[in-house]
Amino acid sequence: MTRATFDPGFDDLPRTLPVFPLQGALLLPGGRLPLNIFEPRYLKMVQDALAGDRLIGMVQPCDENQEQGDAEIYRTGCAGRITAFNETDDDHYLITLSGLIRFAVESELPADRGYRRVVPDFAKFRSDLDEDRGEFDRAKLLEALRAYFDTNGVKGDWDAIEETPDEQLVNSLAMVCPFEPPEKQALLEAPTLPERAETMTTILQMSAHDSASEPARH
Repeated sequence: MTRATFDPGFDDLPRTLPVFPLQGALLLPGGRLPLNIFEPRYLKMVQDALAGDRLIGMVQPCDENQEQGDAEIYRTGCAGRITAFNETDDDHYLITLSGLIRFAVESELPADRGYRRVVPDFAKFRSDLDEDRGEFDRAKLLEALRAYFDTNGVKGDWDAIEETPDEQLVNSLAMVCPFEPPEKQALLEAPTLPERAETMTTILQMSAHDSASEPARH
């Protein structure tokens, strides 16, 4: 992952982190996640982040049937820095979070101005800040992606896909493909880029197989 000029170094990472629980939303190091913020407590969260280090942690609720903002959360998330910000006429914030580094939730703190905060442990994921991310079987991944697209009726721009760098390809697919929340969490928690690519390949293969096995509807 190429470091941006304004990204903090490991030793500058915060000791507390506001978190935004959102089902099915995945942020990965090096990825970009656009968000439409409108709930009052999260408007305050964005205001506070903009006034400080601009960092927000994305996490998924464990139970999709609970109110997302109050549900138990997975213990691994990803911290992102607000790199784009806009206000709308209907009092929304449109922001882009650029993924920086994953974190483990060490503990949760009392809510501040209505939004949740945690004590993050970044140590396990220090390598997220490295630029050398490792190699994986790209041909195997693309073969699985073609099968997934074919069985789900998706048309892909294969020229653009072929030209996409390895890390960007894996992380973009992980973030945009309509996988189930537990599958997204598995991709987030994969320790390295090669392991994430292997997990991605398995998910694509299983999804393509399941889609191909479904009886045709008439």
